[in-house]
Amino acid sequence: MRNKLAIAAALAALASPALAQSQGEWTLGFGIANVNPKSNNGTLAGGTVPTSIDDNIRPTITFEYFIRDNIGIEVLGALPFKHSIKSNGTEIGTVKHLPPVVSLQYHFDASPQFKPFVGVGVNFTGFWDGEAKGPLAGSKLRVKNSWGLAAHVGADYWISDKSAIRADFRWIDINADVELNGANIGEVEVDPVVAGISYVMKF
Repeated sequence: MRNKLAIAAALAALASPALAQSQGEWTLGFGIANVNPKSNNGTLAGGTVPTSIDDNIRPTITFEYFIRDNIGIEVLGALPFKHSIKSNGTEIGTVKHLPPVVSLQYHFDASPQFKPFVGVGVNFTGFWDGEAKGPLAGSKLRVKNSWGLAAHVGADYWISDKSAIRADFRWIDINADVELNGANIGEVEVDPVVAGISYVMKF
């Protein structure tokens, strides 16, 4: 009877993913994310032009290397996002950006399949292709690059010992100066929540 129980336990262990993300392992994830800027994105031109920035969805890629058991360094990348900038409902410009994030993360062993995680990191957001529109059409619009902190929370559900489905949320501190025809006209406070879902592979 004891032998049968031992064999059953061994088979169950083989069928379940490992309890920890082990040092030296790495993961690669492919997914989509929605970048949703906060409401009330600041005012430009001495407080006379309130701004709002719409959301956008793009494919993402993540790479994470585990420097210790359950502790990893993750890099987030994506295809370029494009946002519309509005004032009182009227589009005044568009801009493209990439917001790569490098995070230090801790993964919890809630169960063999379910592994929540938290992380904190640094973001660099590069803006380009600013285009003035509507009442600003014909002007030269530029949104300058930004550095900021980022927070990350999410969970992996492991469907096998090598693959998982991930749902996550990030908050990114993005505050960027805006120039019109070379003159600084203020700052936009983007500070988005980034909601994502992805397929993660472990190597």
